[in-house]
Amino acid sequence: MNKISFDLTGKITLVTGATHGIGMAIAKGLAQQGARICVNDIDVCKLEACKEEYAKDGIDVYTLNFNVTDEEDVDRGISQIENEVGPIDILVNNAGIIKRIPILDMPVDDFRTVLEVDLVAPLIVAKRVAPAMIERRAGKIINMCSMMSVYGRNSVSAYASAKGGLKLLTQNMCCEWAKYGLNINGIGPGYIATAQTEPIRVDGHPFNDLVMTRTPAARWGDPSDLAGAAVLLASDAGQFINGQVIYVDGGILANFGYVKGENDL
Repeated sequence: MNKISFDLTGKITLVTGATHGIGMAIAKGLAQQGARICVNDIDVCKLEACKEEYAKDGIDVYTLNFNVTDEEDVDRGISQIENEVGPIDILVNNAGIIKRIPILDMPVDDFRTVLEVDLVAPLIVAKRVAPAMIERRAGKIINMCSMMSVYGRNSVSAYASAKGGLKLLTQNMCCEWAKYGLNINGIGPGYIATAQTEPIRVDGHPFNDLVMTRTPAARWGDPSDLAGAAVLLASDAGQFINGQVIYVDGGILANFGYVKGENDL
């Protein structure tokens, strides 16, 4: 039996958009296992500020500015990493946006923008790093999917469409690239306590009540809850996991009808 290893020592890792929140938590978790972390963003101020946050955990993060939706800019950014840090071993396609607008009110340009960032950009970045991984016969690609990869909700049509597409894109990348030694998987976060969700995570808010009563774990997820899944998928411990989406959701997809108290028998 092969020794199970979660060690990522020296693995050069790009986590897109990981200047805060879920992306930063995943990057820090990978760094704890020895990965060399690179982070991009289109906001230079966020890149500067995140260095201090990573440094608090002893992580010397490599930051660079490029736009994940622009093929030429992605090529420039990845080339910079390859030249100054080294070839990318692990890619986490984390950068994303959401626009909560009812379908009839959503401008088509807004719909396209969400698809560009949440679906097309992961394709652009993965296409840029995959050839070198294929040549080395090794590489890990993790696409940040969502519970919306499998069901819809009011006012998130563009986001759900993109994340549903990203789940299938993940599976298709696996179908084409697994034979070359690559592992391509996804992570589907549940409802996570981030700065973005802070305004609705208060007692009495209808959405907070929904999350607390419908999630079997009876709590919001913490960004750090996602790090373990990322380490598994990025390491040799997950070597035969391919084309899958791991939902880290406190059980909400397993039983969306759960109501705290009613089922505690």
